[in-house]
Amino acid sequence: MNEFKQAKKDYEATPIPPELAARVQAGIEQGNAHYAARKSRTSLRWAASAAACFAILLVGLNVSPPLAHAAANVPVLGGFFRMLTTASYQASEDGIHYDVTVPGVEVEGDLAGRVNTAIQEKVDLHLAKAQQDWADYKDAFFATGGTEEEWGSREMNVIVDYEIKRQTETQVSFVVTLAEGWVASMEERYYYNLDLAGERELTLRDILGDEWVTLCNESIQAQIDASVDEAGFSYFFPAEEGGFTTVDETTGFYIREDGTVVVAFPRYSIAAGAAGIPEFPIA
Repeated sequence: MNEFKQAKKDYEATPIPPELAARVQAGIEQGNAHYAARKSRTSLRWAASAAACFAILLVGLNVSPPLAHAAANVPVLGGFFRMLTTASYQASEDGIHYDVTVPGVEVEGDLAGRVNTAIQEKVDLHLAKAQQDWADYKDAFFATGGTEEEWGSREMNVIVDYEIKRQTETQVSFVVTLAEGWVASMEERYYYNLDLAGERELTLRDILGDEWVTLCNESIQAQIDASVDEAGFSYFFPAEEGGFTTVDETTGFYIREDGTVVVAFPRYSIAAGAAGIPEFPIA
């Protein structure tokens, strides 16, 4: 139990460097099963925006970041608003492989600007942190006796991707995923549930009503209890040891195509890392 908590603590304590202007704009598909399904979808996007991405790769990784924002406008909903792929590219540098697909919202009013800025800031921090993680690992590798030949077989995969979960004429729910894969595997997800007609982000109260806390807590606890196997084992931490206690206004969620709310928690927050990112449909 302490091992998982220490892993979470070490991950969250990793410093983020200030050199965000040196953000990397490149990527390839992470070679693990979790992202296998995304690979074919990313390849299709890549083909659709080949000219823009080819130009990005030609000028290299040290160009001004705005040049890497591909003109791959992808209409999602008719008329009222669009979801755009504001950047989509793949390449490699210094042993780091990048697969980057950044979403954006286009709609009248201030909501789109706020959401797009928040997403881009998270992407910038993620790419900068990945570079720093790799640099720190490289320094430690050679400091402990590693050779150039041994280092040549090491690589890091960096992922930025998104998935639209639900869309209607006035609402959209989507998830942005930021991940690293190397000697450690790290993944974060950010959830966006937008009421475009009302120009605001939807809350669990908006969807589930005034009793949303009770409804969520009872449903989540029942699912956690059901996860305990015959030997009494569960990946979820006990409440008194950092496990689930309650949802609140900061709890992440998305809306499935059928309208079901799915509440999600960061990896390591309420369960061991082997549980992945815990998700709970709220009946």
